[in-house]
Amino acid sequence: MSDSDLIKLYSKRILALAADIPHLGRLPAPTVTVRRRSPLCGSTVTVDLVVEDGRIADFAQEVRACALGQASAALSGRVMIGRSRAEVEKARDELRAMLREGGPPPGPPFSGYEVLEPARDYRNRHASILLALEATAEALAQAEAAA
Repeated sequence: MSDSDLIKLYSKRILALAADIPHLGRLPAPTVTVRRRSPLCGSTVTVDLVVEDGRIADFAQEVRACALGQASAALSGRVMIGRSRAEVEKARDELRAMLREGGPPPGPPFSGYEVLEPARDYRNRHASILLALEATAEALAQAEAAA
């Protein structure tokens, strides 16, 4: 990877997002907790949810990831409250398609992922970028199964 590729990949916007992740921390009494880890890079995201009537009523995340994974967690974290399992799974699937198949970024309310389009060429970063949405989708599925 050249220096210009690194500069492009870790743009100022990505670094700003990584420095301002909403809902950082843990919830005192979550309905469900899911921890996901990328075996390739070691990034982890732990998600705590309180789920009421099939929607996220409260949300917290602990993010230990590269700047790309942190930026992704920031983008999703700012809109998680009130989301349903279907909405989160749709955003996860759209993000995966954006990275792997050149599809468009996730639509509203999960806007902003176009900032991560330069990561398409770096498959080793995809798992970290997907962690926050994958963990949240899995947590919602677990909460639904337990209900």
